[in-house]
Amino acid sequence: MPVLLVAGGSRGIGAATARLGAKHGYDVAVNFNTNGQAAAAVVKEIQAAGRRAIAIKGDLGKEADIEHVFDETAKALGPVTHFVHSSGIIGPFSRLDEASTDTIRAALDVNTLGALLCLRAAIRRMSTKHGGKGGSIVMLSSMAATIGGATECIWYAASKGAVDTMVIGAAREVAKEGIRINAVSPGMIDTDIQPPGRIEKFAPTIPMARPGTAAETAEGILYLLSDAAGYVTGANLRVSGGR
Repeated sequence: MPVLLVAGGSRGIGAATARLGAKHGYDVAVNFNTNGQAAAAVVKEIQAAGRRAIAIKGDLGKEADIEHVFDETAKALGPVTHFVHSSGIIGPFSRLDEASTDTIRAALDVNTLGALLCLRAAIRRMSTKHGGKGGSIVMLSSMAATIGGATECIWYAASKGAVDTMVIGAAREVAKEGIRINAVSPGMIDTDIQPPGRIEKFAPTIPMARPGTAAETAEGILYLLSDAAGYVTGANLRVSGGR
């Protein structure tokens, strides 16, 4: 059975991916860091749909927690065959010269260092070079990496620009080892990560004149995970309404 681990799977895009993954026949591990109640609710939905699911606590900015999450998934559900990295933080919006070092460091620790360590952990388990059976990985980037995040979150944009780069490099590195690695870059998505009033302010600047939904983003993620995307690796799918 295919086993999908969703890092940051308790809310927003991660939760939508976990739910949709279950509908596509995956058993699902839902990683969370702080909101265990939300993760438990996602697990309950998946189990009600007839798939196996567990929630696993772990701070994916920390190496020991990353290894724990992968290992606990394998113990409960079997080896991870599909991995989605949807764990990310921004911090308070501001200009760069007004941002604290703690805000910048926290975002880089989770969004960049954590993403690299998660990618390494997944490759070590999936690669045929290491005795694995291959698999598919999707890393969540952001249109902020292209737009730049000016006046709001340049540090977040920079952290996601690093994700774009690691996807290209890692995809080429393991292309002959049974692993496909791709990215999805959401634009403005209507989730609780958005501060009050931000969607209303920026929606008119989006060519489709509306925000996207977590469910729409999850559809793109599940496509890249699937065998239908069997010849797609190192790609970055924009889910941004044309922005």
